[in-house]
Amino acid sequence: MLKFAVTKTVGLCVAAAFAAAMGTASATPATPSADHAAAQRSEDPVLVDCFSKPQERPADFILACGDGNSRLTSLDWSRWDAESAVAKGRNAVNDCEPYCAAGTFRSYPVVVRLDRPEPWKKHPQLQHYTRMTLTYPDDRPERLASVVTYPLGN
Repeated sequence: MLKFAVTKTVGLCVAAAFAAAMGTASATPATPSADHAAAQRSEDPVLVDCFSKPQERPADFILACGDGNSRLTSLDWSRWDAESAVAKGRNAVNDCEPYCAAGTFRSYPVVVRLDRPEPWKKHPQLQHYTRMTLTYPDDRPERLASVVTYPLGN
């Protein structure tokens, strides 16, 4: 009796998986995301996020892709063109005291500058910014200089 119940359950799971796959195969093809479509129409470079999605003028941007312990928030872009982009916002940084899971996010005013656009390897028809400079006009995260420059990959 148990063998019959297991066989029947496995058979039903296989049938359900097959039906789901066939439903997906016959569905309308997915359309590109709005962000991706906008980026393709634009001649200005994009900022590539942690998920390899092209962004233009994002309000928020994760800097620490591995753990999310540093992110840019409340970004207000005053410039976004073929050469560079500039925004004012906040850098929310986990102080990791006593350790990161128990840490507190502290927010610092920051000026963000993106520059050095180059073709994006994933989509060579798109230019993407390859360098980010953060300038802290007031207080700043511990162990960081008032100006920090990072290469942007992807």
